[in-house]
Amino acid sequence: MPLGLEKEYINLSDGELVTLALKDKDDFFYIVEKYKKKLRLYIKRMINVREEEVDDILQNVFIKVYLNLNDFDNKLSFSSWIYRIAHNEIIDNYRRFKARPQILDIDIRESNFKELRFDDDVLDKIIQEEKIEKINQAISSLNLKYQEVIILKFVEERDYKEIADIIKKPLGTVASRLNKAKKELIKILVQTNK
Repeated sequence: MPLGLEKEYINLSDGELVTLALKDKDDFFYIVEKYKKKLRLYIKRMINVREEEVDDILQNVFIKVYLNLNDFDNKLSFSSWIYRIAHNEIIDNYRRFKARPQILDIDIRESNFKELRFDDDVLDKIIQEEKIEKINQAISSLNLKYQEVIILKFVEERDYKEIADIIKKPLGTVASRLNKAKKELIKILVQTNK
């Protein structure tokens, strides 16, 4: 697409954009550009999730739109159709989150817990005063996505690649979640130890 021609696409109707995208898959870009901000805001209003989860949902929406674009009936409202796909994706995401079981009885060994590399003073105080039961309670109180990575890394003893494959997230996301999970865990343990 020559530079400057994008402006011509801004004024096209949804139906015209769909027709163009069906003729040339590269023109699907303009559908994404038209709807990405609107759908992002919609997703954020519907559910309270982190930015990367919003990005994941949004990406899934556009994949489904792309894959089903041939089935779109041009007599209907494209806007309603794309929002319905977004809505369904939000519901699926919510169900997946709610379907994950709460973890209440975690079999974590003290040796594995030390691998979290807490400050020695904090770790010694926690282990001496609260024992492993407090650690289990603290892990159980974490957000489920943090519980998941902590348990996979320190209980199941999985490496980063395996965790990424299990939770279907990039390695960077796994590392980020583990880092945030450890920080949250420290905060919870320090607060319960006061």
